[in-house]
Amino acid sequence: MSVPEVVTFGCRLNAFESEVMRGHAAAAGLADAVIVNTCAVTGEAVRQARQAIRKLRRERPDARIVVTGCAAQLDAASFAGMSEVDRVLGNAEKLDARAWADTAPIAVGDIQQVRETAAHLVDGLSERARAFVQVQQGCDHRCTFCIIPFARGPNRSVPAGVVVEQVRLMVVQGIREVVLTGVDITAYGGDLPGKPTLGGLVRRLLAAVPELPRLRLSSIDPAEVDDQLLQAIAEEERLMPHLHLSVQAGDDLVLKRMKRRHGRDHVLRLVAEVRARRADVAFGADLIAGFPTESDAMFERTLALIDEAELSFLHVFPYSARQGTPAARMPQLPTSLRRERAARLRKAGEAAMARFLASRIGATEQVLVEDGVRGRTAHYAPIELAAPGIAGEVVAARVGAVAGGRLVAA
Repeated sequence: MSVPEVVTFGCRLNAFESEVMRGHAAAAGLADAVIVNTCAVTGEAVRQARQAIRKLRRERPDARIVVTGCAAQLDAASFAGMSEVDRVLGNAEKLDARAWADTAPIAVGDIQQVRETAAHLVDGLSERARAFVQVQQGCDHRCTFCIIPFARGPNRSVPAGVVVEQVRLMVVQGIREVVLTGVDITAYGGDLPGKPTLGGLVRRLLAAVPELPRLRLSSIDPAEVDDQLLQAIAEEERLMPHLHLSVQAGDDLVLKRMKRRHGRDHVLRLVAEVRARRADVAFGADLIAGFPTESDAMFERTLALIDEAELSFLHVFPYSARQGTPAARMPQLPTSLRRERAARLRKAGEAAMARFLASRIGATEQVLVEDGVRGRTAHYAPIELAAPGIAGEVVAARVGAVAGGRLVAA
């Protein structure tokens, strides 16, 4: 069966949903369609989506262009008004097979009224190395900088049995690494009977699918890490030793103005507790530079947190005001200052990553081959292999050097 092209922006959840849409569109006979799965986390992300849509129309003048995702959910009319666009689907509608058989130019409902996340079993993958599996959708929190809860709706969890079934299907297809993803995965289970937790899901999944070698978690909220998750991290060797924290800032007043539910000391205590239980865990973090009212001293505390918490894998974003959020109404910093601070955070992150990579020299790593001679270690560190491997297989490699921001196998 021919499948449509999907252009994906943004998060890992979007990557999973793109696979779901690919199957729905193909089943509806839309093999010649181009689906643009947008992101709305920053204004720049929206701009890039619009630019990509215009380029696609120039390159594919006869294609049917369908736009969906968070930016489309938030501003359907403006995307529908683009001459290049044939159809706009909302975030709930894009995952409904029936919507793909319809022809209405705009199908975007009220995402805040959605209370369940339907099961989606993906039986075809465009990437063979790893697979993303959705365990949760939406967010009940209201961080002052974030528009995503308005695009994704309330917290909804996928029942554990469905997650297990999806992972089993992936393993049958040859997948050796699965990433559990969602908007706020550490909120998993709060809406389900018995209120299961993410840590409980991890343990149940690994017990039910013993043939899965590697399991990862996408970004987790420090305020929601509980004892069950800590225990899973400590005891489940197949849960990879790489955790990405939604930190955002290292100053308590900035965190309060962001309406985050953790403080600076909370982050430091969490990484110390995890390392006490499992010493080899590497940490990444999301950080925002130039949040409204951020002073030089506040920024310096965020900068210092990188070294104090030994954060090696950074995702740094200059603050981007999103219309409709409380932070957009706060006193804004100059764009140039935001960019300057983001550059300083990235530079510190590059130095931290260089130290981490250097610490792996001489170690034997288990590497998931991604493409030819490139792959990722258990810590998600990029590595260049000595000889090409088959995408998706896990191979042992001894680290001989570091070059170009990646490990190099001996």
